[in-house]
Amino acid sequence: MKPLHAIVAGLMAAACAAAGAQDAPRTALKVCQDPNNLPFSNERGEGIENRIAEVFGKALGLPVTYYSFPQRLGFIRNTLRFKLPGQDYPCDIVLGVPAGFEQVSVTKPYYRSTYALVYAAGRGLDGVTSGPQFLALDRERLAKLRIGLYDRSPASAWLAQHGLVDSGVPYPIMSPDPQAYPGQILERDLAEGRLDAAIVWGPIAGFVAQRAKSPKLVVVPLASEPGVKFDFSMAMGVRYGEREWKQQVEQLIERHRAEITAILQSYGVPLLEPEAASK
Repeated sequence: MKPLHAIVAGLMAAACAAAGAQDAPRTALKVCQDPNNLPFSNERGEGIENRIAEVFGKALGLPVTYYSFPQRLGFIRNTLRFKLPGQDYPCDIVLGVPAGFEQVSVTKPYYRSTYALVYAAGRGLDGVTSGPQFLALDRERLAKLRIGLYDRSPASAWLAQHGLVDSGVPYPIMSPDPQAYPGQILERDLAEGRLDAAIVWGPIAGFVAQRAKSPKLVVVPLASEPGVKFDFSMAMGVRYGEREWKQQVEQLIERHRAEITAILQSYGVPLLEPEAASK
């Protein structure tokens, strides 16, 4: 881990560099994206963030362009912060980051969702509509379930908290395969019966369940509990030092909130009420 003073110095340098670039007139809405990350983004423009970008581009009267890089380690460094000498930044905004994400200057949140339990209908879990109801199943039955989850996600802590670690089937949170995408755990292993259930981020759960034909997938949003936080607010990110651009993005979010919400709902995202300002 870098010493604190080195991190602060790096952030200050990035802020200074960004401040000098923000006054240039924009000729396009340049979006940083993952090229294979549905339901959020892909090269064909089919994701939630692609749809929101089109709304923003129309409002700004600008064409939308994309700079793609796999959203793994180094994503921000290789997109939003990437700049060759004598050239402009290839992209100016990341349309989906957790509120409080420190690598970017984060806007106010534009939606809040939660992790969800997903199971295939007709395979023994029908009727489960909440986390407590799932946990109330016979312990011997629970112990035999194969529950897919991404490692280091809140699902790991939840299973541990309820004595179900041995039921967990962990998947790497970052795959080296550029063709891998978040919904594969559901579309492949859960649908084909290698898993009895899976716990994934709500937007992924809702999107895959919407387009799954057979078997039908049931999405059960999970509520946070002491020791396990499942719900998170999502925001957008710009470079540090670009205060006016950040304010403009926040104005776009507010003016087009209804359209953004409609897009999220059309992808099956489980939406929660915004967190209270005091939190």
